[in-house]
Amino acid sequence: MITIESVSRSYGSGERAVHALQDVSLHVARGSIFGVVGQSGAGKSTLLRCVNALERPDRGTVTVGEHRITELDGNALRTARHDIGMVFQHFNLVGNRTVAQNVDFALEAVGTPRAQRRSRVLEVLDLVGLAHRANDYPRQLSGGQRQRVGIARALASNPSVLLSDEATSALDPETTRSILDLIKRLSTELDLTVMLITHEMDVVKRICDSAALMEHGRVIETGTLPELIATPGSQVAEELFPVGAFSRIPGYEIVDVTYSQLQATDAAVVRLARTLDVDVSIIGATLETIDGVQIGRTRLAVPGTVADAERVVAHFIADGLTAWRVTDPAEVQS
Repeated sequence: MITIESVSRSYGSGERAVHALQDVSLHVARGSIFGVVGQSGAGKSTLLRCVNALERPDRGTVTVGEHRITELDGNALRTARHDIGMVFQHFNLVGNRTVAQNVDFALEAVGTPRAQRRSRVLEVLDLVGLAHRANDYPRQLSGGQRQRVGIARALASNPSVLLSDEATSALDPETTRSILDLIKRLSTELDLTVMLITHEMDVVKRICDSAALMEHGRVIETGTLPELIATPGSQVAEELFPVGAFSRIPGYEIVDVTYSQLQATDAAVVRLARTLDVDVSIIGATLETIDGVQIGRTRLAVPGTVADAERVVAHFIADGLTAWRVTDPAEVQS
């Protein structure tokens, strides 16, 4: 649905140039919720703005559905943007317009006839649970309600893609959860493809199907959450599963094991002791809910050599679990 190929974007020139994006390539599948995560300055927002051509990349292409966004301008670009809704961090509502008028403004901007706008405004406000506040002004609403209006406005033109730029970072935790759950529900009900920017791993954990980690304008890793969780040394997986600080123990190797709610490591560890005659120590464990599914990670200290650790890994894999020997000290940072 969204394909970003070799996109680069810089500001300035020479030694003072800021390279916001450096050869970024991503694919967001139709109907998925894709999270782009990273710290401030990683290039996340610049990337999102390239998707709807609020920013123009220096190199590379962006395709949304059937539209090659980077090749469009004028009326063709405006038409393509009708299929892309955007939700902003600070709501961007017009204070002297009512809730209904804020949503209506989005429909007026895309040329929807007046006769059709009223019913569509009430329809999208009902979708976000605010039809009863249609005649109120933004100042009369809570932060969460204002963001719901922002979502309704983004959905007014019935887009197939929704872009979210840190849409929950200004909200309290409880309100954040309600907005994320709303986005998840709307994605399912409306068959929306969602690309969201965040610096909070809890956002990815709660609703995303896939994710990309960005640092200094580059994509460090990307994939579905199950793929990332099962990838040795994945920084995203480490953030999703903070199993605690660790110092290497002389004479021991480290093995990580991940499992779903349908699996468990306790029985596998018992079978390990019986089959391989080896005693392991649990030095860290966590259980998290990822996109509604419970996923766990256990970190084990295995006595002996690398070969001993590899036999333990093979045992867990044969038991249907995902396991690997931790070889890089960076893989065991909390």
